[in-house]
Amino acid sequence: MKAPAVLTVTQLNTYLKSLFDGDSHLTNLYLSGEISNFTDHYRSGHLYFSLKDERCSVRAVMFASSARRLRFVPQDGMKVLVRGRVSIYEASGQYQMYVEDMQPEGAGALSLAFEQLKRKLAAEGLFDAARKKALPRYPMRIGVATSPTGAAIRDILQILQRRWPVAKVIFCPVLVQGDGAAQQIAQAVRRFNRLGCADVLLVGRGGGSAEDLWAFNEEIVVRAVAESKIPVISAVGHETDFTLCDFAADLRAPTPSAAAELAVPDGAQVLAQIVSSRLHARAALEEKVRTGYAKLEAVRSLRVMRDPQQIADLRRARLDSLAARVQHTAARRVDGEQARFSALCAKLDALSPLRVLSRGYAAVSREDGAALFRIGQVKAGDTVKIRVLDGRISAVVTATESVSEGQEEPDE
Repeated sequence: MKAPAVLTVTQLNTYLKSLFDGDSHLTNLYLSGEISNFTDHYRSGHLYFSLKDERCSVRAVMFASSARRLRFVPQDGMKVLVRGRVSIYEASGQYQMYVEDMQPEGAGALSLAFEQLKRKLAAEGLFDAARKKALPRYPMRIGVATSPTGAAIRDILQILQRRWPVAKVIFCPVLVQGDGAAQQIAQAVRRFNRLGCADVLLVGRGGGSAEDLWAFNEEIVVRAVAESKIPVISAVGHETDFTLCDFAADLRAPTPSAAAELAVPDGAQVLAQIVSSRLHARAALEEKVRTGYAKLEAVRSLRVMRDPQQIADLRRARLDSLAARVQHTAARRVDGEQARFSALCAKLDALSPLRVLSRGYAAVSREDGAALFRIGQVKAGDTVKIRVLDGRISAVVTATESVSEGQEEPDE
């Protein structure tokens, strides 16, 4: 009996892998399932997850080269349809699905990616109305970022030239679809802001499919538009649908032509307004001149203008009358004050001590100058001074005699 062959683990896994890889049913397989155990935090960019149904599950991996093409972010619980191959990972002996493409079941991948990014950026406030900037009323520099070969730039230039030819157009050509388009659009917006060379910025393209317009849904473009210090008009040619660039822009136009219409005023209307304002100003000035002339004529007809000397004489006569009244009033007041002063002088003179002395009275004081009012202030032998009308007398007290109040002294 022939002894059975003994294989190594590696040989077994290699053999099984060859069986899987050689089965045409497993090399291009479509599989439907629900994502679970999703992991995307590896620096390599690979996605690791499981696909399951009600009873079973299978491990799956999507390498970075394929994952970069995804328009949406896979999440646990999401039902998807994947395409790829089934093989064995030799190192662990575990078979798994190598996913090359993935589509969400139900909503399309682009629609799902649009809603996912819209919710994310809206939560950050990038679409808030408070962030919107007002467009300049009379812009003199119009920035345009679009394709140099599409109909959009021709329509924009034609309308700007017709409506507002005084403005300068600064054009930055960019790709508007395909690889690298989003990066070029975002760089153009940031370049305009860095150089400060535009008063308003038109960003967009003509119409197309959802895939054609997708560059204007890329996060890098939406953030550049939302961060722009220059007011931005989203000029993507899709009248019924919206791009995320529309939500972030300060104003959304349904087409590039409409964006050009919204960006600038109608020069013909502005000119008509200027002419109308000029006519109104001229009419107002003429009316003011007429009113002023009428006032001047009214002033010239006044008597003072016809006979100014008569007015001067009347004013002079009135001034003389007022001066006479003032002089008369002042004289009366001086006389009254003088009479009052004389009366006060008479009263003062009547109260003067000298007036009392002239009637035969004398003022007596001690040697220290203290006035004597009572006999108790001196005693016999004290020297006193007597003030009479024409001088002073020194005397010696020989005696004192008390006199009752109200009793008159006997005459000598």
